[in-house]
Amino acid sequence: MLNIRAQSHRAILLPLALVSLGFSWASSDYRPSASELKASYQRADTISRDYSTHVFNVRLAPVWLEGGKRFYYRSDPSAKHRTFYVVDAATGQKSPAFDHKALAEGLAKETGETIDADFLPFTNIRLTADAANFNYKGQGYKFGLSDHSLAKAELVPVERPQREAPWVQDTWPPETGSHTAPDKSWSVELKENNVFVKSASGEEKQLTKDGVADHYYSRTYWTPDSKRLIAVRVTPGDRKKVSLYQSSNTGTTRGKLESRLYDQPGDKVDTFDMQLLDVAKGTETAVNAEPVDYGDLPRPRWMKDEKHFTYDKMDRGYGRWRIISVDSETGATNAVVDDDPPTFVDSTAQFSHFCEDSDNVIWRSERDGWGHLYLSDGGGKILNQITKGNWVVRGVEHVDDNAKQLIFSASGMNPKEDPYFIHYYRINYDGSNMVPLTPAVGNHSAQFSPDQKTLVDTYSTIDTAPVHELRRVSDGKELAKLEECNTSDLKKINWQKPEAFVAKGRDGKTDIYGVVYRPTNFDPKLKYPIVENIYAGPQDSFVPKSFFGGNYMQGMAELGFIVVQIDGMGTRNRGKAFHDVCFKNLADAGFPDRILWMKALAAKYPYMDADRVGIFGTSAGGQNSAGAVLFHPEFYKVAVSSCGCHDNRIDKLWWNEQWMSYPVGPHYEAQSNITNAAKLRGNLLLMVGEMDHNVPPESTFRFADALEKANKDFELVVITGSDHTAGGPYGERKRRDFFVRHLLGVDPPVWNGG
Repeated sequence: MLNIRAQSHRAILLPLALVSLGFSWASSDYRPSASELKASYQRADTISRDYSTHVFNVRLAPVWLEGGKRFYYRSDPSAKHRTFYVVDAATGQKSPAFDHKALAEGLAKETGETIDADFLPFTNIRLTADAANFNYKGQGYKFGLSDHSLAKAELVPVERPQREAPWVQDTWPPETGSHTAPDKSWSVELKENNVFVKSASGEEKQLTKDGVADHYYSRTYWTPDSKRLIAVRVTPGDRKKVSLYQSSNTGTTRGKLESRLYDQPGDKVDTFDMQLLDVAKGTETAVNAEPVDYGDLPRPRWMKDEKHFTYDKMDRGYGRWRIISVDSETGATNAVVDDDPPTFVDSTAQFSHFCEDSDNVIWRSERDGWGHLYLSDGGGKILNQITKGNWVVRGVEHVDDNAKQLIFSASGMNPKEDPYFIHYYRINYDGSNMVPLTPAVGNHSAQFSPDQKTLVDTYSTIDTAPVHELRRVSDGKELAKLEECNTSDLKKINWQKPEAFVAKGRDGKTDIYGVVYRPTNFDPKLKYPIVENIYAGPQDSFVPKSFFGGNYMQGMAELGFIVVQIDGMGTRNRGKAFHDVCFKNLADAGFPDRILWMKALAAKYPYMDADRVGIFGTSAGGQNSAGAVLFHPEFYKVAVSSCGCHDNRIDKLWWNEQWMSYPVGPHYEAQSNITNAAKLRGNLLLMVGEMDHNVPPESTFRFADALEKANKDFELVVITGSDHTAGGPYGERKRRDFFVRHLLGVDPPVWNGG
């Protein structure tokens, strides 16, 4: 407790909540005046946009033509220049996609307006063999490449990337339609919980009689020879629901209740077994394998002999993953792939590919301690490990069964670089002839041509601007340097470069990587509180590695904070041992590494005050940020938690059982923020969207309930009508105010006037 009598008059006037934290401000601490604070809020609102509008050619989007032989793209090298280019992919030769001056003259004549040929007033085109099509002020135009004619045309559609549909478990209600055997001899229908078939002549036969409401047939698949059916039978789980209450609806004085199925850890879920039905004999043979105890219905994939099929099985709790082959006549089974680690299988990094010309399968595993690719035959024998070393395969971009080669991305292969930097490589199936395709130092993003012969490589770091190159896939040779990002205008707005910082983790050996953001009015003679942006979900790593024109963390820094983000142990992409720290241990969240990292940062830079540390995060980051002031209040003094998963038993099954394991054990309760609410010290702000479809809002409300029962002070903000959210504009303002009040020790602006 702060000894008030020993403090200056200025300290006595501090808010009581700050006094209770034990803070004492020195004359060198950054303490903005009211006018300075107002200006910092204004910068916080605009800094990300300002940065973004003062950098040019950050991205390059190739549009491939003729299967990859050519492509075109738009270049914006400055605020007053825009050019469309077409590139020969084989040679790298670049030229204007059309005569910009002639198009500008034609459009000026058509519209009666002044058109600048160096900065044409549209951003997208569709290039064909003889024309460039574009839109201007709601009208489509077609410009002839050879005769320079300009004519009105249909609007060019704006192509937007399609979002993947949300995953839905389609096991209930059962399939009701019929489908016909490959030879058209029989059709199958599911009714009365059982399987029926009907011949071409109309004869009907009931193949199963053991289907009942709580153990029913839900899906069937024909064998290629039309003699048998694979029938999937479902034993329903509890199919429990969660509900949301939308309070503020227009046109009515009543709220709206919305309920939906939502499996939580430990719930009884649908399970599946398979029967092989011989249509002519009317016999039923069980597949000799334990039921599929989690996931979607098994979906058979036929092997080359058309007698055996495979299906995937991830065991409940993600402790084992297999590709199982089944003899469709006898029901005998064998594991083609069997990944059975002592902790968990990371489904978020899984990969499998069935070769077109054989029953071989390429798959990813961490069995040697690192994420690598393996080649197995159809009988379950590992033919060879394709990639190996103390580095991680991040993804597979392309598989060529004819050439027996694949293209993959990886990080950690170059010992002198940040181990999270992504590079691209080509390698043979037998592990030979690995060719680096993106050799420059930096974090890479590749866009491959449809024919996989060339790629557009964009690379950068958080503080060096992107470069865009055209490279050849066969040998990685650079064919052309297409563009470089222009950052010269950033000096006009006092850009503060983010800094990559490295310090040792809890074991004293492992390097922990993070990033640092400082305010644009930074003064090294003053002392600044630290605010950590946390997300420690084990499904990835999260510290930015590429250049951004603007970043939301810079906005928070503008208020007078040093803002940091760190990837501690328990996150992905650094090897299995690093990752396994999270197993049954999500409350750890890498805090021992994070705290050491920030202490090392403050030791290097005395203007960073490691005695005044705040933290914020959303979702799993909401769980982490609240956990910081429960489990580590000696270091973290202020926390803002948005839509947190405050008890891993309340959140979705797949995410939590994967890292916390199954069955649900006492470690779930021991690590719950709700269970540990009485440990709260410091200041905590909770936010939640009342229509959160990701993490049920009762996770936050139950935490609030536990805090109230423990007689703890905290703040709760409900964002009405909002889904899973960091808070939106209102929540962002509340988050800023909370840190300003409790870390800077000054009152935020009065938003209600007066």
